[in-house]
Amino acid sequence: MSMLRVEGLYKSFDSLEVLQGVNLTVERGERIALIGRSGCGKSVFLRSLELLEKPDLGRIFIGDDEITAKDAKIDLIRQGMGMVFQGFHLFEHMTVLENITLAPMRLRKISRVVAEQKAVELLRMVGLESKKHAFPDSLSGGQKQRIAICRCLAMEPQVMLFDEPTSALDPTMVGEVLATIRMLAKHDMTMLIVTHEMTFAREVATRVLYFDECGIYEEGTPEEIFDRPQKPKTQAFVRKLKYFSEHVDSREFDLMRLHGGIRMFAERYNLAEKYANRLQLCTEELIYEMLDGCDKDQAIDLNLEIEYAEGSKTVILRCDCAGAPFDPFMAEHGDTEDGDMAHLGLKILKNVAQSINYCYEEGRNVIQIKL
Repeated sequence: MSMLRVEGLYKSFDSLEVLQGVNLTVERGERIALIGRSGCGKSVFLRSLELLEKPDLGRIFIGDDEITAKDAKIDLIRQGMGMVFQGFHLFEHMTVLENITLAPMRLRKISRVVAEQKAVELLRMVGLESKKHAFPDSLSGGQKQRIAICRCLAMEPQVMLFDEPTSALDPTMVGEVLATIRMLAKHDMTMLIVTHEMTFAREVATRVLYFDECGIYEEGTPEEIFDRPQKPKTQAFVRKLKYFSEHVDSREFDLMRLHGGIRMFAERYNLAEKYANRLQLCTEELIYEMLDGCDKDQAIDLNLEIEYAEGSKTVILRCDCAGAPFDPFMAEHGDTEDGDMAHLGLKILKNVAQSINYCYEEGRNVIQIKL
């Protein structure tokens, strides 16, 4: 028996069609990541499973029970699913323990003693037993989300639904929540996860659904979707994820915007702070070196591209610039102290690079550096 089955799901908001004829079957123990651009219907689909958004057409089964049936006991069927939202939705006037035990006591009629024992076990599992008597306003965002996960687990759901569970968190707190979900994966919890954390999706998911064109545009294993996507929109989405690009057309380019973009790229792949700083430094030095080689009177036309190679865990830095042949790593800068200081960036690049390659093609200087 499948854990979840969706047949011909349609949903629109006035004239805006969001989902058109979506079909999906989820088996026990599957971990399914839902990815895609913002506004493509991922969260609407997830919310529709619990009828938080009422579908226009279609049928949804949780186990053998159809939650969309006219006579369905919706509240009872919902107990088979636990949903973790972007926001935490904890009751601020209740302690952590009270937040977790409320639903089991009221809906499942479990005694306070048993409910609290279960709650403490869950808190211990996520490393927050010491916070059982704390109120939510004393917790960090990451701690609140872990409590929200415990609150769902206390109802012993068959399926867990995660709607971008880390989107409201600071980058420093994302890891602790993802670690909690990874732990659930190891226990074969059936999960559907809407996420923008692509490295996490690749590691945890058994199946990935790419949403576009009002439904599931392409699906497959993480390797199939991230390494060998078959459809054009999936290919474009994956390429955009793996690459960061910047065009420089002036010597007075916006360095801070460049640094901010690189920082976001590094966070997307959970690159360490030290590595992110190194990447920012290397790109900055490479751009300035290439600009030094440009004729003062010529228009600036420089492209920068960064690619993260997940298989080898390396970063490829590419730079191509219009102009006469100029390889900054072979250029003579002199032996003076000023010369050494002015081109210190070259020494840094040489020290941290695994390889550096230069060529001149069709009027452009092309440099590729593997970090």
